[in-house]
Amino acid sequence: MGTIFQFKQFAVDQADCAMKINTDGVLLAAQVAPASYTRILDVGTGTGVIALMLAQRFEKAYVDAVEIDPAAAYRAAENFKNSPFKERLKLIAQCFQEFKPSLKYDLIIANPPFYTDSLKNPDLRKTLARHTDLQFFEELLAFVARYGTKDCSLQLILPGALADQVVKLGEGRFFLHATRHISSFEGQEVFRKIIDLRPYAPSAAKDENLVIYQERNCYTEAYKRLLKPYFLAY
Repeated sequence: MGTIFQFKQFAVDQADCAMKINTDGVLLAAQVAPASYTRILDVGTGTGVIALMLAQRFEKAYVDAVEIDPAAAYRAAENFKNSPFKERLKLIAQCFQEFKPSLKYDLIIANPPFYTDSLKNPDLRKTLARHTDLQFFEELLAFVARYGTKDCSLQLILPGALADQVVKLGEGRFFLHATRHISSFEGQEVFRKIIDLRPYAPSAAKDENLVIYQERNCYTEAYKRLLKPYFLAY
């Protein structure tokens, strides 16, 4: 099987990346609402797919991406270099905790590690990509407080219970502006939440649902509308 995933405006080579392109990442990037973002940070970029999708979507934005895994960082940098948006993309090969940007971001986004209570994965690189504890999110919130603008949006995709924990963790510093509840089929349990946290109170928090499948191997129109600007199949 080839390692290259072809999108409408760019391609992503996934070779040597512990975490491949997945529904979580592409959904997170695709659902970002229109706004006048000029500086975006993708935390834990992996293949670089989220950063690339956002560079396509927000044509005036500069997108930085941090990645701690050397193999993934190399691959993401190559994917950026081979894209039409290469002048607006930058790979930072280090953990976000050590990253000290000179300018602040108005959107910080992440498809982060979330197996907070699971057994360690025997594949060490997948462990790095997908194993963490709440300290990770506390450090991420502190980073956003320091390096986000006064209107900065922090958008994360997480399992529901963990999303609720992160919202609680941010109380007093961040306010929940929007939640998107994602389920595989109509009537099924929500398996992911996308949350939008900002440092000011909303006039009214948005609450939306997204169902991925109409039936087995058949996507809903709502899902296809989100991915249509990116996926060749739509």
